[in-house]
Formats: sequence, C-alpha cells, structure tokens
Amino acid sequence: MQYKIEGTPLPVVICELQPGETMITERGSMSWMSPNMKMETSAGGIGRALGRMFAGESLFLNRYTAQGGNGTIAFASSFPGTVTPFHITPGSGMIVQKSGFLAAEAGVDLSVFFQRKLGAGLFGGEGFIMQRLSGSGTAFVEFDGHVICYDLGPADSIIVDTGYLAAMTESCTMDIVTVPGVKNALFGGEGLFNTIVKGPGRIWLQTMPANAVAGALRPHLNIQNG
Repeated sequence: MQYKIEGTPLPVVICELQPGETMITERGSMSWMSPNMKMETSAGGIGRALGRMFAGESLFLNRYTAQGGNGTIAFASSFPGTVTPFHITPGSGMIVQKSGFLAAEAGVDLSVFFQRKLGAGLFGGEGFIMQRLSGSGTAFVEFDGHVICYDLGPADSIIVDTGYLAAMTESCTMDIVTVPGVKNALFGGEGLFNTIVKGPGRIWLQTMPANAVAGALRPHLNIQNG
C-alpha cells in the first residue's frame, strides 16, 4: 500500500492498493474509490463489536479490497485538523482518542482501551474510553487542529486539559489530578480535574478539540435560537 495525504485544513489520505490488499474503517470515512474496490461489512467478532459500541463507535467494520488490479481509495477527515500515519508493529501499539481512528491496513487490530484507575474512569471524560491500535500495518488517525508531540522520559509527566490528549504510545500511563486551590477550581474556568500523562513514551496533543469548539459556539447558538 502506498499513500499520500493532501489538503488543509480538511485533509484526505489517498491510498493506492495492490491487488488483494485491504483497508478497514469503522464509519463512513470513504470519500471516493476506483470501481474495482470491493466493500464488505462485518462485525469482526461479537466481543470486539460490543466493545466498539460501548466506546461510542460503530458496531461494524467496513473492509475495502482491490480486485483484479491496482485500486484507489480515499478517506477524508471529519473536522479541521491533521491526518497522521502510524506504523503499528507487534508490541508497539498506540492509544488514540475514540473518535480519532480514520482507516488502516487490514493487519491492524482495533480494541477498546479503558483506564485502569478509578479516578480516570469517573472524571477523565474522553480520556476514560480510548482506542488501542495493535497488530501490524499502517493506521491513519485524525487530530483536531494542529498537533504537538512530546517525548516523555521515565520520570517525566505533563498535565493536559481534557480533550487535548489525542494519542500516546502504550508505554505511557494516564491519571486524573484535581486543580489545586478551592478558588482555582471554582472560579478558574478550567474545571475541577486535569489529566496527567506519565512517561516513558510519546504523546500527541491537539490544539482544537471538537468539544472545546462546541463549547465556544454554544453561547452564540443560544442567542440565535432566542
């Protein structure tokens, strides 16, 4: 499989497949394709399907296979931002926000990733349920806005507002911390909790999470409705 990513700020990844090669996606991300691309929809196993449903994703996977010659298929992002390729290998998977997966080669496995600590589960918002990408192959993930990467050492950590953590390597861990000080928590406008990510590993932060954009637009929409 060969690919190229084009477009700003609404990118698209265009994949060129050899005969018999397959791409998978969870939702209606296919934008255009050559006539010899065959589509099949499957659940990929009851356990995995139910896990995807619990994570807010589709029950089914769409599989697109090139037949009778080379094929072309394109997957477009759903929000202004960036499409980033990740090369998944056994033992070096990725954890991504549940809405971030766009498409992947058929050798990539998708599963639900739950935070192990109770605090992350109760207060982590989008960070509570994420997706794990494992197996082998190239996966394409869409991020909201611009992306900043940090490499964390074993003793390093970073505090992130909910929704800005887009992806991290499996070696990273995540927990929830309270905003220090009563006045800071009540009147600071940043909420009661933040996410702390600890190394070692790499993290990807996005500058324009969709939930933050929705919150900024909500007052203006209320005025118009009134």
